[in-house]
Amino acid sequence: MARTGPVLIAFDGSAASRRALEESAPLLAPRKALVVVVWEPDRAYDLVEPPSRVLDMPASAMDIRVAFEVEEAMYRAAQDLAQQGAAIAEDKGLDAEGLAVADELKVPDTIVRVARDVDAPAIVLGAHNHGRLSELLLGTTSQAVVRRAPCPVVVVRDNAEDVQA
Repeated sequence: MARTGPVLIAFDGSAASRRALEESAPLLAPRKALVVVVWEPDRAYDLVEPPSRVLDMPASAMDIRVAFEVEEAMYRAAQDLAQQGAAIAEDKGLDAEGLAVADELKVPDTIVRVARDVDAPAIVLGAHNHGRLSELLLGTTSQAVVRRAPCPVVVVRDNAEDVQA
């Protein structure tokens, strides 16, 4: 059964994700595309000082307000980045829409979940060039997406000419 949704393009603004978008667009145009930026919510709240048990003082309301403002700014930045990615995709011939998505577990899991939700026929993402030992020990977002994706995955390396066999 053919998938009917848009191609999902994972975009984080890096050179690798921009290259993936630019190089895959001619292959995929004029398809619909969903440019997805995954952002991590609640990170700002990790910086808020908890109430001091020793001094019996509550957390500062100002700290919580600042964390909320930082959180909102991070969300707006993710939305802006998604729109920038969609504009690049449009410029390359895709019928694109940008979407900022909160990371619920891990970035690869979020990308795969969104691909399933929109019935994506393919996922496109960039792979940063890491050393072989780093990839072996830590894995990468692209490797995790390839393993879990419900559809084909197009992985474009950051600098293909620098990749050694």
